[in-house]
Amino acid sequence: MNILLTGATGFVGSVLLSELTKLPDFRIVAAVRSAVSNTSDDAVVVGNIDGTTDYSSALNGVDVVVHSAARAHIMRDEVADPLAEYRKVNVEGTLNLAKQAVAAGVKRFVYISSIKVNGESTTRLPAFIEADAAKPEDPYGVSKCEAEEGLRLLAQETGLEVVIIRPPLVYGPGVKANFLSLVKLSASGLPLPFGSVKNKRSMVYVGNLVSFIIRCIQHPAAANQTFLVSDGEDVSLRNLVTYIRLCLGRSPRLLPVPVGLFKLAGVLTGKRGMVDRLVGDLQVDSSKARSLLGWVPPYTVEQGIAATVADFMSKDK
Repeated sequence: MNILLTGATGFVGSVLLSELTKLPDFRIVAAVRSAVSNTSDDAVVVGNIDGTTDYSSALNGVDVVVHSAARAHIMRDEVADPLAEYRKVNVEGTLNLAKQAVAAGVKRFVYISSIKVNGESTTRLPAFIEADAAKPEDPYGVSKCEAEEGLRLLAQETGLEVVIIRPPLVYGPGVKANFLSLVKLSASGLPLPFGSVKNKRSMVYVGNLVSFIIRCIQHPAAANQTFLVSDGEDVSLRNLVTYIRLCLGRSPRLLPVPVGLFKLAGVLTGKRGMVDRLVGDLQVDSSKARSLLGWVPPYTVEQGIAATVADFMSKDK
């Protein structure tokens, strides 16, 4: 089977590339923006991703496209029109690739979307499921939602098999952004005020996500389906910091500050959304992935956090 992978140098894409190259009977073509040394021998430079990118040299003989490249979510986006910038890459770039894939005879298109298509929070709500109406709340989520809609329409018109995967927060060795900040904060050894934060948040270890993507590449029942995927164990901020600190060889040292004080601080500082992401709920129901495709996460949350912290400690020396 010939697979074209975009985003092969990214956080998820690099792990996926490594795992795919271990499988027999798979040939991997990595579409990259510029020449790099850590991709497969079959890397093809396609330049920046937008509505005009030419993939013709990369799509020859390809059976499945896995599209993990994207303009990533940016907390403090400073461009004048963030939605327009997200649309250039995440909508126009995705649909341009998909249309060229159809023309090249590609059978299946696996799209790595985001739980942000569902929304930002499940506080006082049931866990997100695939059948929920889309409720993106920021430009990144809107762009991912629009890309999904375009892919489904293309599938109806052409017969291309489209598989959409919406992961929540992805963590693992090499993770950056908020998860890395939390690891660094935990490594400080300072007492942290999260002892009363018993929220429920779904995450997915990068090894589990990659395992599921590979299942979606091959499984017949994945065709034209949308999946929410997670580790299968929701974690509170209190437990997450405890896991991290134990892996660091430290005691938890958590202070029982009432959650209401965090929420009040969010209102007073105008950062209610940021505080809700810290102490609120975001749960996904990934039972469809398990029941329809027979998928079981190969790693536990504890194993994923241990690998993440071990990688952090190796680089911090």
